[in-house]
Amino acid sequence: MSNGKLTDVQCPCCNTLLKIDSELGVVISHKIPEKPLAIQDLAAEVAKIKSEGSRLDAAFEKSFAAHKSQSTVLNRKFDELLKQAKENPDQEPPKRDIDL
Repeated sequence: MSNGKLTDVQCPCCNTLLKIDSELGVVISHKIPEKPLAIQDLAAEVAKIKSEGSRLDAAFEKSFAAHKSQSTVLNRKFDELLKQAKENPDQEPPKRDIDL
């Protein structure tokens, strides 16, 4: 047996506790920390996944409805701008970034 002093060192990556013999410069023993369970309560996780699925479905429906009505919105904006252009034919069109 070695008479070297044992030093405890904790690995910064995996938090393993290493016992190192300073005289020999080798790892004598190691202790891997226990990892907590990824899922504590299976029923709670299933409920969480189901509720997230319904939230995603609601967001999709909202986006789909907005996309369906987008052409109507654009047509109304175009009609309004065309009406304004006909009412004020002398008005100069607004400057665009490319015009500068």
